[in-house]
Amino acid sequence: MRNCDRGFQVEAGIIRWMPAQANQPLPEGYQLLNYRLLRVLSSGGFSIVYLAHDENDVPLAIKEYLPAQLALRVGDQIAPDIPEENLATFRYGMRCFFDEGRALARLSHPNVVRVLNFFRANETVYLVMRYERGRTLQEHVHVRSGSLPESWVRRTFAQLLSGLREVHTNKMLHLDIKPGNIYIRNDGTPLLIDFGAARQTLTEEGTKLPPMYTPGYASPEHHARREHLGPWSDIYSVGASLHACMALEPPQPANQRLERDRLIPARKAWAGKYSEELLTIIDWCLRLDHLERPQSVFELQQALRGLKEPVLKQRGWPVLRQFIGVVAKLRKGRE
Repeated sequence: MRNCDRGFQVEAGIIRWMPAQANQPLPEGYQLLNYRLLRVLSSGGFSIVYLAHDENDVPLAIKEYLPAQLALRVGDQIAPDIPEENLATFRYGMRCFFDEGRALARLSHPNVVRVLNFFRANETVYLVMRYERGRTLQEHVHVRSGSLPESWVRRTFAQLLSGLREVHTNKMLHLDIKPGNIYIRNDGTPLLIDFGAARQTLTEEGTKLPPMYTPGYASPEHHARREHLGPWSDIYSVGASLHACMALEPPQPANQRLERDRLIPARKAWAGKYSEELLTIIDWCLRLDHLERPQSVFELQQALRGLKEPVLKQRGWPVLRQFIGVVAKLRKGRE
C-alpha cells in the first residue's frame, strides 16, 4: 500500500507554502453531480465533510480533498486557488486521496466506513460515503466521564478490530486511529472512519514533507523510521484509544516517550477498576518497540475476547536506548 504523509510543513528552500487558512466550504444547496449539499458536518486542515442528499433524498456524507496549506477557497469561489509552486504537491495528494477512495470502495464491512462513490470535480476529488447516525467515541467517552463498563469496552473494540482486520487483509493501513475517528452508531456498533493514509503520504521525489500526527495516538514509527510502519502501528493507536477511554486524554506522545518514558502503565493507573487482563492488553499495545506489540489484529482480538493471554515481552534494547539517551544528555550538560 502507498502511505501518504499528511504533514504540510517543509524545510526552508525546498518549497514555499502559503499560510494555513480556513477554507470556505461549498454553499448550502450546491449541486455536485447528482448530490445536493445541505450543510458542513466537519472541517479540518485536510478536508471538508458535507451532509448531502442524492436524487432519491438518501442522506450521504461527502468528503472533499482540500488541504488548507496547499489550496484556498474564499468567498463564492467553487474551484480553489492553488499557487503554482504548490500544484504538483496538491495533485500528488489528490491522487493519494483518490486511490484511498478506490481502495475503500472495494471494502464492504459493517465496522468500516462505506465508500459508495468517488469522483473528480472542481479541480479536486470527492468521496461519497454512507451517512451514519451516532457520535464519535471521543464524544461518548466525555459524556460518560470515562466510566465505561469493561464489558462495553471489550465488546466495542473487538467489533472494531473485525473491521480493522478487513482493512489489513486488503493490504491497507488506517494510520489515524483515535477516539475521534471511531464512530459509535445509535445502535451501539462501532465504525472506523476518516482514514489517514492519504494524509500520510504527501511526499514527492525531491520534496520531503515531514508527517503530521495526532499527538499521543501515533506510534513511534509514525514519527521516525517509517519503514517500520505496519499493522502493529495501527495496534499502537488502538491501545492509545483504549487508554483514552479511561484517562479521558491520550497517553504521552510516543516521540516524548522515546526520550523519557513517563507513561504510567495501565496496570498501575487503573488497578482494581478494570481487570488486570484488560489493562495488560493496553500496556501490550503501547510498547515502544513494534516487535513487542501484538503483531496482528487477530492476535489482539483474541486477547480482548479472552481467548488468548496477552504476553508482555521485554527485548531489553529499548531500555538500554533510553539509558544511553539519559547519559548523553548528562554529558552534554557538563560540557
